[in-house]
Amino acid sequence: MPMQDLLRQFLDHIAYERGLSDNTCVAYERDLYDFIEYLREDRSVNSAGSVGRDDISAWMESQRKFGFSAATRRRHLFAVKAFFAFLAAERLIDTNVTESIRSPETGLRLPRSLSEKNIMILLESISGDRSHDLRDRAMLELFYACGLRVSELAGLRLNDLGVDERLVRCTGKGGKSRIVPLGTGAYDALLRYLDAGRDFFARGNADEQKLFLTQRGSGFTRQGIFKMLVQRARNALLKEHVHPHMLRHSFATHLLANGAPVRVIQEMLGHADIATTQIYTHVNHRQIKGVHARFHPRH
Repeated sequence: MPMQDLLRQFLDHIAYERGLSDNTCVAYERDLYDFIEYLREDRSVNSAGSVGRDDISAWMESQRKFGFSAATRRRHLFAVKAFFAFLAAERLIDTNVTESIRSPETGLRLPRSLSEKNIMILLESISGDRSHDLRDRAMLELFYACGLRVSELAGLRLNDLGVDERLVRCTGKGGKSRIVPLGTGAYDALLRYLDAGRDFFARGNADEQKLFLTQRGSGFTRQGIFKMLVQRARNALLKEHVHPHMLRHSFATHLLANGAPVRVIQEMLGHADIATTQIYTHVNHRQIKGVHARFHPRH
C-alpha cells in the first residue's frame, strides 16, 4: 500500500481514535509528508516496509544540515516513531525500525551565522545577467535582508511585494503575516529579477503567482532552495556548510551586533516569544568574550 494511504489511516487514527487536537494532527501531517517526500526523492523508497534504519538516519542528518534545531528534529522524529508504531501495531509492516533510534539531544545550541564578509562574498559571487543568476541573487538577497524562513521564501507571491514602499509581506508559523523592509541590495536585485529574469521561468504562464520559479515554471520547494544555496555557497568557495537558516541567523546576529533593539529584531523575525529572539544575545556575548580575550591585557 502506498505510504500516502498509510499516512491517511494514521491521521484518521490519531484524530478520531486518539482524539488529538487539530493543530497536533496538522503538525503530524506536515512533518510526515516531508519525511515521505524525502524518502521518495532522495532515497528512492516508496513503501513503508522498505524503510530501514539507514534511511531514517540519513533523513535525520539532512534535517540537521538543513538547520533544524535539536528540539525540532526531536519533534519530527517523534512523529515518525508514532507513525511506524501504528503501522507495526496494525501489522501493516513486519518490523518497527524506529524502536531503537534515539532522539537528538536538546539544550542551548547557539545558532551559527556567516560573517558580514562571507555574506558579501556569497552574494557578490552571483553577478551574471543570466535568468538563473538574477533569480538566485534576488532569493539570497531577500533571505539575508529580511531574515526569512525557507518556507516563507518559497511561499512568497507577487502580491506580497510592496515594491514602491520597499516592503515584503511574508506568512510565517501559524499563518501569521508580518511586514519586513527591503534593503537597497535586496530591492535592486529583486527589480532586476522581475524586469529581466522571471519571465524566462514563467514562460508566458500569467496564472503562476509564486514569486520565485524553477526551471519548470513552478514554485520552489524548501529542498530546492536548500540545494540552490548549497551550490551557490560551493561556487563562492565558502568553507562553512551553509544552509538556509544560517542566512536568517546572520540577519539577526548582524542587526544585533550593529545596535538594533531585540524587540525590533523579534518583530522582523516573526518570533511570538522574545525569549526565542534572545538566543542572539548569547551569540553577541560570545563575540564580546572573544574581543575581551584578544585585547584585554589581563586576560
